[in-house]
Amino acid sequence: MIPKKLKSGDEVRIIAPSRSMALIGEDCKKIATERLEKLGLKVTFGKYVDETDEDYMCTSVEHRVEDLNQAFKDKNVKAILTVIGGFNSNQLLNYIDYEAIKQNPKILCGFSDITALSNSIYTKTGLVTYSGPHYSSFGMVKGFEYTLEYFKKMFFQEQEFEITSSKEWSDDAWFIDQENREFIKNNGMFVINEGIAEGEIVGGNLCTLNLLQGTQYMPNIENKILFLEDDDQAGNVYLMEFDRDFQSLIHMPEFKKVKGIVLGRAQKSVEMNNSKWIKLIKNKPELKNIPVIAGADFGHTTPIFTFPVGGYAKLEAKENKIELLIKG
Repeated sequence: MIPKKLKSGDEVRIIAPSRSMALIGEDCKKIATERLEKLGLKVTFGKYVDETDEDYMCTSVEHRVEDLNQAFKDKNVKAILTVIGGFNSNQLLNYIDYEAIKQNPKILCGFSDITALSNSIYTKTGLVTYSGPHYSSFGMVKGFEYTLEYFKKMFFQEQEFEITSSKEWSDDAWFIDQENREFIKNNGMFVINEGIAEGEIVGGNLCTLNLLQGTQYMPNIENKILFLEDDDQAGNVYLMEFDRDFQSLIHMPEFKKVKGIVLGRAQKSVEMNNSKWIKLIKNKPELKNIPVIAGADFGHTTPIFTFPVGGYAKLEAKENKIELLIKG
């Protein structure tokens, strides 16, 4: 199921299935709301978005899942944006009203920890969900243009579109200091393994996706194109952590029929240059016949493009050419 695209006047509900909106500054919320309203959207908020527990930085499972289920059941709501990521949205999976979602298909968008929700809902209902900016992302003053452009391409137009690399990227704490930003020239996506692939997309944040392995919520990766990224929580062992998390996907029986791999850009602190990505992939004989590209604009740096979990991608990876088309 592909949810309807957005149009002016549509209502967007903001919910906090991971960390609470209490973490977000008032200036950021004001900018985010105004930016969404400039798109012609009406912004409303879940009942419990501001509740938080100091240990978990979120409200209870009961309240988080109530806001999620109510957002899907509300006929006026056409899209749902998550506030921010976190660590435990997978706590909600047993309590989501999947039948209500089937009856009320609509856009769900977020990234990072929201990978657990987006892939689970796609698996249980067939609804295409989206890895893209959070509500809090819309509060970024500088360097948001690329993210906004691809958000609009994904949600306001029907036709497929090509992903091109941003001109620059950033990995600074923009939410602390909106004015003093560091932008880095983007060398763009690069080819590790050549080839052509076409199929449905699954994936997002790798370590979060792996939380679903062995459960009823894990998507079937057979004949899929995997979009994978991870944050810098592993610090100076990022390479090894990503490697072993990726290997656990490779060990799944369905991986033998995976059609392609798209890797999102790593954060600055983990120092993942092209050579390290190439070494990681080339050291895995299971990948030798699969097209692989890296350095794509999604993950925990900015800007990011929005992609559909369960949507369609066509990848053409050649030494001097990358073409990545998306629809969903």
